Amino acid sequence: MVSKSEWIKELAQAENHLEESGVFEQGSPLDPQRVLVENTLKLLSQLKQEFIESATGFNQWKTSPAGRIKVYGIAKTHSDFMLFRNGFKMIFSMKEAGEVSIRYNFMVSNPLVTTEVAHNTASSEEHVLKAQISPFGDVTWVFQSQVVTIQSIVRYHLTLFVKESSQ
Repeated sequence: MVSKSEWIKELAQAENHLEESGVFEQGSPLDPQRVLVENTLKLLSQLKQEFIESATGFNQWKTSPAGRIKVYGIAKTHSDFMLFRNGFKMIFSMKEAGEVSIRYNFMVSNPLVTTEVAHNTASSEEHVLKAQISPFGDVTWVFQSQVVTIQSIVRYHLTLFVKESSQ
């Protein structure tokens, strides 16, 4: 999302360009695609920061070093990241502008655990957060047609991740 001073700056620059060239090029608050890309990247960044803080708190409260949660950025992406613990990973990525995908993967390293067991977890489905743009350019995030908050997304998915990745 563009800050108050940023959109005003862009508006003034667009008018300067109009005065110089006769063409009005103003994009930010009026370009839905740009709004979606900016807000998707912003949501992923905020989610990553919240997960880092929550994982740090979880790790501090654990009495043993085993089963600690790690948060990693994903190489060659804008702001995708993943949680990792005990061979389990939860991946947060930009599916497209205005859509964030949350996928859960199990890395089978134990030959006694079958992939069938891994795919029967409650979290094996993809969760997709979708942006909704109001008529005036405000963005809200929804899951299954319900408005969600960053705190509720983090609480739900971290709880699910810890539960599913317990040894």
